[in-house]
Parts: sequence; C-alpha cells; structure tokens
Amino acid sequence: MSNFQGHRERLRKRFLKTGLDGLADYEILELLLFYALPRIDTKPIAKELIDRFGTFDAVFDASIEDLKSIDGIGESAAVLIKLIVPLSREYMIARNRTSDILNSTEKAGKYLLHRFHAEHDEVVYVLCLDSKFKLLSSKPMFRGSVNSANINVRKIVEYALAQHAVSVIIAHNHISGVAQPSREDHEATRRVAEALKTVDITLADHIISQATLIFQWLTMVFHNRI
Repeated sequence: MSNFQGHRERLRKRFLKTGLDGLADYEILELLLFYALPRIDTKPIAKELIDRFGTFDAVFDASIEDLKSIDGIGESAAVLIKLIVPLSREYMIARNRTSDILNSTEKAGKYLLHRFHAEHDEVVYVLCLDSKFKLLSSKPMFRGSVNSANINVRKIVEYALAQHAVSVIIAHNHISGVAQPSREDHEATRRVAEALKTVDITLADHIISQATLIFQWLTMVFHNRI
C-alpha cells in the first residue's frame, strides 16, 4: 500500500469514527475528492482549492470552469464538488416536509425555508393552492432581479390556471440579507394581484426571504381571512 493510500484509509476511518468533527476544511475536501480521483493524492489538490478560493464555502460556490482551472481537477471532480450544495438543499427539503395545508404565512414560510438554501440569485417561487389552502403545486418560476419588469405576470396566471388554483402565493429571496420589501416588490405584488383577480384567483401572499431565513409577509390576505 502506497503512502497516500494508507493516508486515505486513515482519513476514512477518522470520518467513520467521528464524522466531520475534527477534520480540517482541506481534509473534508480531500475525503470528498477520493471518490472522483481514486488514484491521485488529493491532499495537495484540496489545499490548493482552499488557497485559491479563500474559504471552504467559496470552493462549493466556484464555477465548474474555475474549479477545473485547479491542477488535478477534471470535469468529474468539479461536478462532484458542485453537486454538494444542491444535494444538501434537496436533503433539507425532504427532511423538513410540512403539511400541504398552507393557510398562514408561517406555514408557507416553513415550506419555503430550505428551498432558498444557499441561493446566490434571486428566485421567485409560485405556489398554487385550492379553496382549502391545500398545496396543489409549486415551481421556481423566475431567476434574477425580482422586479415589476422581470416578473412575467402572464406566466404566473397561465400556471395558476393550469393548476386550477383558487389562490396563489409568490415568494422570493433577497440576497442582500434584508427582508424589507422594496418599491419594486410592492409594484410586482400589485401587478400579479390585479392580473390574477381578472381570472378569479386570489394572491394570498407575497413572502420575502432574507439570508437568515426570516420571512415577512407583503400582502394582507392571510391576516384578514384566516
């Protein structure tokens, strides 16, 4: 057994015994890279990743092309690294499933909580509800700057009609970390509410998430009706 293979085995045993506790950031990356680079010493590559991108989290936020610029990182290793954040998001969503009855901002916020996990872009979710506020479907519909011009109201209306929705919740995240609604948020809310009203669908809420995952309501429907 070569020196680096023996080191791999010792690192695996440390993980199996104690989990990630006590492992340095580069050792976690080193362990991960074992499974994309089975015949290469991944320790120097892991250290180079930390050195190049500065922090552990920045490694996972780096683009595929930037990751591949590191000597020893090919497409398979880059894809493995990029899988970690979306996989963790899906895990958190699955583990924290809530009731499908979203009859309050708090319940809707809990449902949405992990869907915004580690997002670096603004994302707009549209949730369709029936007459008893049971969730019919949800969809991340827009990505990018969330304002009146960039939200396609027609697409929201078409989606809501296709799902036979009685009411709709829209939600988006503020990547600035501030959950206060902007002027654009208010204008987008007004336009969506008015468009849905023409087809007898109610905009039940517009929820804003900030980096600390605290939600604020923007409309008053839940607070007046429930």
